[in-house]
Amino acid sequence: MRILHLLASPFFSGPAENVALLAQAQRAAGHDVTVAVDRRRKEVLAEEPAAPRFEELGLLDEGGLELSVKSPPWRMWRDLRRLKARTVDVVHSHFSHDHLLARWGRPSGAILVRSLHAPRSLRSSLPAADAYTVPASALLPRLLEKGAPAQLLPALVDARFHPVPDARSLRAELGLEGTPVIGMVSTFQPSRRHAVGVDAFALYRKQRPGARLVLVGDGGLLEQTRKQVQDLGLADAVTFAGYQQGDAFARWLRALDEVWLLGLGNDWSARAAAQARACGVRVVAVDEGALPDLADARVETPTPEAVVAAALSDQRAPVRHPTNEQIAAEVLALYARARRTA
Repeated sequence: MRILHLLASPFFSGPAENVALLAQAQRAAGHDVTVAVDRRRKEVLAEEPAAPRFEELGLLDEGGLELSVKSPPWRMWRDLRRLKARTVDVVHSHFSHDHLLARWGRPSGAILVRSLHAPRSLRSSLPAADAYTVPASALLPRLLEKGAPAQLLPALVDARFHPVPDARSLRAELGLEGTPVIGMVSTFQPSRRHAVGVDAFALYRKQRPGARLVLVGDGGLLEQTRKQVQDLGLADAVTFAGYQQGDAFARWLRALDEVWLLGLGNDWSARAAAQARACGVRVVAVDEGALPDLADARVETPTPEAVVAAALSDQRAPVRHPTNEQIAAEVLALYARARRTA
């Protein structure tokens, strides 16, 4: 099967990593798979550029698509014509720009699959497709009610995320003291509720005075969070690890006993929760997106008291997250169903 993924982003972040892992697993299953990304925006500040990473993986599409939301109309028209001339079996589009291009430029004989990443995409004006994927099981019924072939596309997990044989040695290397080690791993923005997490940690320390909080990430609320930590007298018990990616991010995650995921951004796949579970790290999470499917303990209402109650519950959920190979097989089966009904 010839599969073309459309990903109108210059960044290797957010859904891009998931698309890369899906494409790798599809290729490993014997299919011809490429990924087209934004080729117009060359200057990518503070984030890893997508094109070099996909090229390194042998997945970068060289079909001449610029695929950028910054493209002028005549270049979008050129993309449309070039896409329409392609010979592929599946066009799998991931972002709004991709959906627009694929709607008018679908190659003859190809099926069109659209990935949705958040509830806002499930609206009356949802563009038509032969099949859809959603990142969380809670979103699936709304598509199935429409009679459209649809499939859950959960977070795929890189092989770098695995349990560590000696967590104490790793923590010593990272300069982490105290136990248990709690982490929050996300951008410092309102939706991630770092303020709630820090207040919760202050309460948690009354029960577990030796605990340490590790905050991995950067963002607009970083300095505000630093001040909150200082004001609560927690500076000696909180580590600001900064922005981490790749192997470094996996090492920090493996060093944790538990991760608190108190909100999601634009992608509802809850990738950090899946990565944490792969590392053997306990997950305490709010009821958003795919987090309930991956949490050991759920926080029904995102208050400091509720976070502490969930953290102290010691609940462990026997969740077995599917492998990348299993996820790819299910998506390939969706393609086959869509082809039969198209």
